[in-house]
Amino acid sequence: MSHTITLIPGDGIGPEVTEAVLKILRASGVAIEWDIQLAGITAVEKTGTPLPHEVLDSIRRNKVALKGPVTTPVGEGFTSVNVGLRKALDLYANLRPVWNLPGVPARFQGVDMVIVRENTEDLYSGLEHEVVPGVVESLKIITERASTRIARFAFEHARAHGRKKVTAVHKANIMKLGDGLFLACARAVAREYPDIKYDEKIVDAACMHLVMNPSQFDVLVMPNLYGDIVSDLSAGLVGGLGVVGAANLGLEAAVFEAVHGSAPDIAGQGIANPTALLLSAIMMLRHIGEGATADRVMTALGGVLSSGTARTRDLGGSASTSAFADAVCRAL
Repeated sequence: MSHTITLIPGDGIGPEVTEAVLKILRASGVAIEWDIQLAGITAVEKTGTPLPHEVLDSIRRNKVALKGPVTTPVGEGFTSVNVGLRKALDLYANLRPVWNLPGVPARFQGVDMVIVRENTEDLYSGLEHEVVPGVVESLKIITERASTRIARFAFEHARAHGRKKVTAVHKANIMKLGDGLFLACARAVAREYPDIKYDEKIVDAACMHLVMNPSQFDVLVMPNLYGDIVSDLSAGLVGGLGVVGAANLGLEAAVFEAVHGSAPDIAGQGIANPTALLLSAIMMLRHIGEGATADRVMTALGGVLSSGTARTRDLGGSASTSAFADAVCRAL
């Protein structure tokens, strides 16, 4: 079966890691026709906007996209392309599995958990304005609808994948209304899944427990901003953002992306690690029903990492982006 999938190479190291992943996917034999679209800095340079409507139209048409890293200017410039995609396509669930890859040095071993992050509201939405000069107000919006559906997504994911526990992460001791509503929704959903253990952690305590004993966690569900922070913290437990994949999922579309930045300081040098985008592509393969191919690619990646014959610089080796991709292709 042939698939048509939107491809957003991104900017910075995006095109390099994207080409490496495409090489591996071609070697796997999966039949994919890529609908290539520009977003971020490259789109601004060519179209004047970081998220052209053609990108959204393509994803709506194809239902699935693979996206490389896209630069988000800090404190100025255009708004986040990632946030724009999630809002426009209602990609309400950010799913990030965090587990140890073979042969990758990490702070902990035996980590195997999933971060489920609400993707459409909360402070991360960037709803803010200047009240008067020197005073800025940022709006934290929490709704029953969004909180309930992300909690149900977490429990459904746990049940479908044999997970035993869901932990709701919050700050309801201080934000009694906003986070209190999120927590109330999570508790209500938890009662519908008596086969899955449910508990709660205040976000600061959760971070402490994560860096002390991450093996106590299974599935964690949380509002948008906490999810952004906790998912990166969790990636650090298993080797960093270069070795975790991610998906943004909605009812009508799915975008699979590398969660790390565009790393403009090393762009064009051919030294970036494509593993994160490859793991996201493996998640994408499972999503489109190519589970057998996903298993083959995962086995090949694991073999290369465990052998240590081709490691990129971030993993203590000297292999280039293309050399790493070639090694995975040979393993395939």
